[in-house]
Amino acid sequence: MQEASFLKVAIHRGTPRVWIEGRRAGRAGFLPSATYTISKNRNGVVLRLSDSGRVVCQKNKKGRVIPIIDLHGDKVLSEMRGAEVVKVVYREREIVISRVASQERTIQRLKRLRQKLANSQPLDVGGIAAGAGVLTHTAHEGFEEAGISVKVKFHNEIRADLCDVAMNNNGALDSETVILNMPIQELAFDDAVLEEIGSVDILELGLPCSGASRSGASKLGLSMAEEHPNVGHLVVGALALVSKLNPVCCVFENVPAYQKTASAILIRQQLKDMGYSIHERLLYGPDFGSLEKRNRWCLVAMTSGIDFNIDSIPTRPQAIHQIGELFDPPHLVEDRWSPMPGLKAKEARDATAGKGFRMQVYSGSESHINTLTKGIAKNRSTDPKIQHPLNPELLRVPTAREHARYKGILVDLIESIPETMAHELLGQSITTGPFRALFKHIGDSLLAWGGELYSSSGQLNLKFAA
Repeated sequence: MQEASFLKVAIHRGTPRVWIEGRRAGRAGFLPSATYTISKNRNGVVLRLSDSGRVVCQKNKKGRVIPIIDLHGDKVLSEMRGAEVVKVVYREREIVISRVASQERTIQRLKRLRQKLANSQPLDVGGIAAGAGVLTHTAHEGFEEAGISVKVKFHNEIRADLCDVAMNNNGALDSETVILNMPIQELAFDDAVLEEIGSVDILELGLPCSGASRSGASKLGLSMAEEHPNVGHLVVGALALVSKLNPVCCVFENVPAYQKTASAILIRQQLKDMGYSIHERLLYGPDFGSLEKRNRWCLVAMTSGIDFNIDSIPTRPQAIHQIGELFDPPHLVEDRWSPMPGLKAKEARDATAGKGFRMQVYSGSESHINTLTKGIAKNRSTDPKIQHPLNPELLRVPTAREHARYKGILVDLIESIPETMAHELLGQSITTGPFRALFKHIGDSLLAWGGELYSSSGQLNLKFAA
């Protein structure tokens, strides 16, 4: 290859047109009056010098003779229809015109999706920084509601103990799921592993929020999330993985503050350039029937050409009306009650000092509960507490089973693991209601796109067939 460049695609009488002129063509041997043939390959058009064929035209520009190659019409440039730019590679005696990489990868995604929908094959799902797979399991449920079967192709998580929980307790994974207990920044550039994985259709990413959360930034004195020494740079690996796995749809979830980070800006802009449309929304648990008042930022990158509107996800009614309906039976918590004198004394001191911190005490009659954090097992002063039904002076920390129920997570996921670890796992997870609705909405959108593949006459609609 001598040179490569991008050229704009013009429209000539309703068909694509590519105009090549100048020294690049001349250096490849395509001089004025030279003749060439046109042939097609899988991705585009190949021009080769020959003894006969089309003639390279010319024009005079400031006393110089400039070679001109004018290609137009669907017969020659059918593969370029709809493209704004094309890639032109100049070799000795040859010029190759093809789709740019982002468009080619978009077409690959849509062809793969078209084939799977047409044959009722399961869509492949991959999870990055997936913890014990709460989001993965929720995606599985949402797609099932839409009538789409999915298969978890791989599960990535840096913590080996969470990988064990996912393998042993998460029903969305099966014996064929590949467990990738690797750092994102290593996985992203491990060609051997990724070649074996291949592509996926749905990629969900729960990048660590330590640098974006207010507590994490304050604790380390960070001026921006990307300064975090361990996780601030992971967006680089995440974008590399999106490129290599080439999913039809990506779902990023994180704390609300993440949407204002430099990482979020990179995600938006890079994925747009990779052929995705970007959709963002804060998903609030109670809007979708969840009891926990948890807000999460969600970004959906959907392959361009598939209609998707994140704001039109239907809300869901709340099935359980009091948090006490999900309390553990009394005999399971009888040894957990305490007057918590130290925390009550701290609350009094904070009030005297004019600080706004107060204990969150719930009787069970409330319709919702505030966010349950990963550190709730430490019995911190501002984490939710449950009040004894007969003695209001006695309090306790919600159990891990209750924590799971308030987030809508199956209690089976935390079976046989220590309470502190269970709370940590759950506190870093989503509230499932909004995301179950989200994945159903994604599934509905994919099926709607699949239904448009064929016209009413039963003929393949090339607009959608890529």
